[in-house]
Amino acid sequence: MATTKPSDFTIRSAVVTDVPLILDFVKALAAYEKLSHEVVATEEGLRAFLFGPRPMAEVILGCRAKKPVGFALFFHNFSTFLGRPGLYLEDLFVEEEMRGRGLGRMMLAHLARLARERQCGRLEWSVLDWNTSAMGFYKSLGAASMDDWSVNRLTGEALERLAAEG
Repeated sequence: MATTKPSDFTIRSAVVTDVPLILDFVKALAAYEKLSHEVVATEEGLRAFLFGPRPMAEVILGCRAKKPVGFALFFHNFSTFLGRPGLYLEDLFVEEEMRGRGLGRMMLAHLARLARERQCGRLEWSVLDWNTSAMGFYKSLGAASMDDWSVNRLTGEALERLAAEG
């Protein structure tokens, strides 16, 4: 692996013209997670929900020599116990050949600063059970695993059924 210093990287906010790139990163992440079959996202949907009149999430791009080599997609949530907003990191991905060079850490530090600037009480995310390298990385940052919590999700038919009640 060629040596790359964190100072060789920059981070910028994504803009609407980055939508095709964002979708490419989403597909690359899904392939890494062996979940390509679940990707139904489209450029049109990303454009509408990330850059439309009411953006639902934000994206930052990690770049080397101005070329994007990673991304993070995040949005605000809210903690009733803290009485403050939080940032939820939905996805963090760095191209394989750029991993281990500090970019992921830089992107998370950027999000931590953003959370602090926005008076958020926390920055949180989920990680797949099998992704031990990611778990080790997050632990090295001081992140605590929330083992006493389970993620629950309604999608597809189950979501439609519940929405139709009442």
